[in-house]
Amino acid sequence: MRADALVTAVRRYRVMAYVTGVVLMFLCFVGIPLQVAAHNLVVVNYVGTTHGILYMIYLVAAYLMTRQVGLRLASPSTLIVLLAGTIPVLTFIVERWVTRRYINPALAAAGVAPREAAVRPAPGQPAMQPAVQPSAQQPPPG
Repeated sequence: MRADALVTAVRRYRVMAYVTGVVLMFLCFVGIPLQVAAHNLVVVNYVGTTHGILYMIYLVAAYLMTRQVGLRLASPSTLIVLLAGTIPVLTFIVERWVTRRYINPALAAAGVAPREAAVRPAPGQPAMQPAVQPSAQQPPPG
Protein backbone atom coordinates (compact mmCIF):
# COMPACT_ATOMS: atom_id res chain seq x y z
CA MET A 1 0.00 0.00 0.00
CA ARG A 2 2.86 2.40 0.75
CA ALA A 3 4.22 2.00 -2.77
CA ASP A 4 0.89 3.03 -4.32
CA ALA A 5 0.59 6.02 -1.98
CA LEU A 6 4.16 7.04 -2.78
CA VAL A 7 3.65 6.76 -6.55
CA THR A 8 0.41 8.75 -6.33
CA ALA A 9 2.00 11.49 -4.19
CA VAL A 10 4.97 11.76 -6.56
CA ARG A 11 2.71 11.95 -9.62
CA ARG A 12 0.57 14.68 -8.05
CA TYR A 13 3.66 16.64 -7.05
CA ARG A 14 5.20 16.42 -10.52
CA VAL A 15 2.01 17.48 -12.28
CA MET A 16 1.49 20.43 -9.97
CA ALA A 17 5.17 21.45 -10.15
CA TYR A 18 5.09 21.61 -13.94
CA VAL A 19 1.67 23.29 -14.16
CA THR A 20 2.56 25.87 -11.50
CA GLY A 21 5.92 26.52 -13.14
CA VAL A 22 4.44 27.06 -16.60
CA VAL A 23 1.72 29.41 -15.31
CA LEU A 24 4.26 31.41 -13.27
CA MET A 25 6.57 31.72 -16.27
CA PHE A 26 3.65 32.94 -18.40
CA LEU A 27 2.73 35.46 -15.72
CA CYS A 28 6.28 36.79 -15.35
CA PHE A 29 7.41 36.72 -18.97
CA VAL A 30 4.14 37.65 -20.71
CA GLY A 31 1.70 39.15 -18.21
CA ILE A 32 3.99 41.55 -16.36
CA PRO A 33 5.63 42.94 -19.54
CA LEU A 34 2.14 43.51 -20.98
CA GLN A 35 1.14 45.29 -17.80
CA VAL A 36 4.20 47.54 -17.84
CA ALA A 37 4.51 48.21 -21.59
CA ALA A 38 0.89 48.21 -22.74
CA HIS A 39 -0.92 48.96 -19.47
CA ASN A 40 -2.91 45.77 -20.00
CA LEU A 41 -4.06 44.33 -16.67
CA VAL A 42 -6.23 41.52 -18.04
CA VAL A 43 -3.48 38.90 -18.31
CA VAL A 44 -1.96 39.75 -14.93
CA ASN A 45 -5.33 39.68 -13.19
CA TYR A 46 -6.47 36.32 -14.55
CA VAL A 47 -3.14 34.52 -14.73
CA GLY A 48 -2.06 35.91 -11.36
CA THR A 49 -5.22 34.65 -9.70
CA THR A 50 -4.86 31.29 -11.43
CA HIS A 51 -1.26 31.00 -10.27
CA GLY A 52 -2.30 31.80 -6.70
CA ILE A 53 -4.90 29.04 -6.69
CA LEU A 54 -2.56 26.55 -8.36
CA TYR A 55 0.24 27.46 -5.93
CA MET A 56 -1.98 26.55 -2.97
CA ILE A 57 -2.71 23.17 -4.58
CA TYR A 58 1.03 22.79 -5.30
CA LEU A 59 1.80 23.42 -1.62
CA VAL A 60 -0.53 20.60 -0.56
CA ALA A 61 0.84 18.19 -3.19
CA ALA A 62 4.45 19.08 -2.35
CA TYR A 63 3.85 18.72 1.39
CA LEU A 64 2.23 15.30 0.93
CA MET A 65 5.10 14.19 -1.31
CA THR A 66 7.70 15.28 1.25
CA ARG A 67 5.88 13.27 3.92
CA GLN A 68 5.85 10.17 1.68
CA VAL A 69 9.57 10.31 0.83
CA GLY A 70 10.50 10.91 4.46
CA LEU A 71 11.68 14.52 4.52
CA ARG A 72 11.40 16.26 7.88
CA LEU A 73 8.91 19.10 8.16
CA ALA A 74 11.27 21.96 9.00
CA SER A 75 14.24 20.76 6.95
CA PRO A 76 15.81 23.10 4.39
CA SER A 77 14.96 20.59 1.64
CA THR A 78 11.25 20.72 2.48
CA LEU A 79 11.28 24.51 2.56
CA ILE A 80 13.02 24.65 -0.83
CA VAL A 81 10.40 22.32 -2.33
CA LEU A 82 7.53 24.36 -0.87
CA LEU A 83 8.93 27.74 -1.96
CA ALA A 84 9.95 26.63 -5.47
CA GLY A 85 6.61 27.74 -6.91
CA THR A 86 7.36 31.38 -6.16
CA ILE A 87 10.37 31.87 -8.46
CA PRO A 88 10.05 31.40 -12.24
CA VAL A 89 11.78 28.26 -13.58
CA LEU A 90 12.75 27.07 -10.06
CA THR A 91 9.96 24.46 -9.93
CA PHE A 92 11.57 22.60 -12.84
CA ILE A 93 15.03 22.67 -11.27
CA VAL A 94 13.80 21.65 -7.81
CA GLU A 95 11.63 18.85 -9.24
CA ARG A 96 14.67 17.31 -10.95
CA TRP A 97 16.80 17.74 -7.81
CA VAL A 98 14.14 16.23 -5.52
CA THR A 99 13.62 13.34 -7.93
CA ARG A 100 17.30 12.40 -7.98
CA ARG A 101 18.00 12.99 -4.31
CA TYR A 102 14.82 11.85 -2.52
CA ILE A 103 12.12 10.40 -4.78
CA ASN A 104 14.17 7.78 -6.64
CA PRO A 105 15.69 6.34 -3.41
CA ALA A 106 12.23 6.28 -1.78
CA LEU A 107 10.76 4.49 -4.81
CA ALA A 108 13.61 1.98 -4.76
CA ALA A 109 13.09 1.36 -1.04
CA ALA A 110 9.38 0.76 -1.71
CA GLY A 111 10.23 -1.74 -4.45
CA VAL A 112 9.13 0.42 -7.37
CA ALA A 113 11.49 1.18 -10.22
CA PRO A 114 11.56 4.92 -11.00
CA ARG A 115 10.62 4.33 -14.66
CA GLU A 116 7.82 1.99 -13.60
CA ALA A 117 6.42 4.72 -11.34
CA ALA A 118 6.25 7.11 -14.26
CA VAL A 119 4.05 4.77 -16.28
CA ARG A 120 2.28 2.94 -13.48
CA PRO A 121 -1.49 3.54 -13.59
CA ALA A 122 -3.11 5.32 -10.68
CA PRO A 123 -4.90 3.09 -8.16
CA GLY A 124 -8.23 2.00 -9.58
CA GLN A 125 -7.21 2.71 -13.19
CA PRO A 126 -6.80 -0.13 -15.70
CA ALA A 127 -3.27 -0.90 -16.81
CA MET A 128 -2.36 0.08 -20.34
CA GLN A 129 -1.44 -2.76 -22.64
CA PRO A 130 1.90 -2.45 -24.43
CA ALA A 131 1.72 -1.92 -28.16
CA VAL A 132 2.25 -5.09 -30.18
CA GLN A 133 5.45 -4.94 -32.19
CA PRO A 134 5.62 -6.97 -35.40
CA SER A 135 8.33 -9.57 -34.88
CA ALA A 136 9.30 -9.87 -38.51
CA GLN A 137 8.11 -8.50 -41.77
CA GLN A 138 5.67 -10.86 -43.31
CA PRO A 139 5.10 -11.04 -47.05
CA PRO A 140 1.80 -9.53 -48.17
CA PRO A 141 -0.98 -12.07 -48.65
CA GLY A 142 -1.21 -12.89 -52.20
